Amino acid sequence: MREIEEHGQSGMAALRAGMHRNTARRYVASGQLPSESLAPRTWRTREDPFAEDWPEVAERLGAAPSLEAKALFEDLQRRWPGRYAPGQLRTFQRRVQQWRATEGPERAVFFRQAHRPGEALQTDFTWARGLGVTIGGEAFDHLLCQSVLPYSNWQSVTVCHSESMLALKRGVQTALFRLGRVPRWHQTDNSTSATHDLRTGKRGFNEEYAALMRHLGLEPRTIGIGESHQNGDVEAAHGALKRCLEQYLLLRGHRDFESVAAYEAWIDEVVAGANALRTKRLEEELAAMKPLAAKRLPEVQRLRVRVSSESTIRVKNNTYSVPSRLQGERVEVLLRDRDLEVYYGGRRQLAAERLQGEGKHRINYRHIIWSLVRKPGAFPRYRYRQDLFPREVFRRAYDRLVESLGERRADLEYLRVLHLAAATMESDVAAALELLLAEEALPRFCDVRSLVVSAEPEVPAMVPLTVDLSAYDALLPRSAQAGAR
Repeated sequence: MREIEEHGQSGMAALRAGMHRNTARRYVASGQLPSESLAPRTWRTREDPFAEDWPEVAERLGAAPSLEAKALFEDLQRRWPGRYAPGQLRTFQRRVQQWRATEGPERAVFFRQAHRPGEALQTDFTWARGLGVTIGGEAFDHLLCQSVLPYSNWQSVTVCHSESMLALKRGVQTALFRLGRVPRWHQTDNSTSATHDLRTGKRGFNEEYAALMRHLGLEPRTIGIGESHQNGDVEAAHGALKRCLEQYLLLRGHRDFESVAAYEAWIDEVVAGANALRTKRLEEELAAMKPLAAKRLPEVQRLRVRVSSESTIRVKNNTYSVPSRLQGERVEVLLRDRDLEVYYGGRRQLAAERLQGEGKHRINYRHIIWSLVRKPGAFPRYRYRQDLFPREVFRRAYDRLVESLGERRADLEYLRVLHLAAATMESDVAAALELLLAEEALPRFCDVRSLVVSAEPEVPAMVPLTVDLSAYDALLPRSAQAGAR
């Protein structure tokens, strides 16, 4: 068009534009650019393969819009064998997608919100299994409790084992005491740790959670049920946090930590570096918040439970064994997110890792073996029998005894071996069992004991200590030494 305006020769203009002169003449005649002369296509280039059945498909989609295209296509193939080939699935899916866009039901519209400084703190949990972290060489299955200020994206992270009320309390308090100030709202999803009222079964706030909010000076609120996007800031922060931790783990060169405390300290260092880039907007948030006046509450729950005749206690619908001498007594349980302690008369009787979930059990054979040796007939059908194999080698030794001696005699031999492990060192007994099994010998109690129980140690002869006080004279001045003479 520019060439035509300059010299009016369509042939020369077509040559310079790289097109045929007839095409150039057509554009000159129409007076439109190529992009302006395009018209939407109203015809099909090939026959519609679904024309015969599409009215029925559209009717079924109208009645049940959530039907998926693949399910509808497979239904057509079953009802009309040979009419549709598997390669037509993608064409059918595009046809259904077009129907949803032009005739389908209205969809929910998401409205981006403008956050106000210091208005709310969002808290949520996320699994961190994908990080592959180990503690002392053992896989560490855990969650991260993250609190986020949506306006500045300032974040605080704690390590936890479950979405319990204790974990939520620790996460929220850690965030607030790091800030030193309090926003108006605290927002969570509808997790049972905060919003499942066990007395009514409704989605009201738990009394313990409501009391925590009152103590800290926060107003609680939740997102709508099934509306996780309303917690979008902390949900998005989960992915960003785990990607960041993954990168720093790669830079670190390994994923093992000596303890959970060391791992959490490392996370704090990484998060502090990220928060350092948010100081400007964080200052606006802090200015809009009120000072934190509350004291930090202990992140522990105290329970009073009775020890059963089975030498066990029930804590949060899980079973733990305790020393048998406590049967029938009421003990105090200090429950934390990661562990628990059992006290009686002010003295600690047990410390154990807390079980996560419900309906689980942790039985320590040392608590019950003394009674079980006297009642070996209870062993075959003991409900927690699997817990009486503290290591894999104990299970293999028992199976070897059953093969050679039969179940009854094997039970007697194994219980005596287990009694020996409780009376001496479990690791020594395990090593003896490994040695006997490697030699294809039967791991009888007498043979295990001969390997574990050593002879009486010899007491070394001690030379009487002779004290020489003359060495103290060297500490005195010479004049004092002369006067003493």
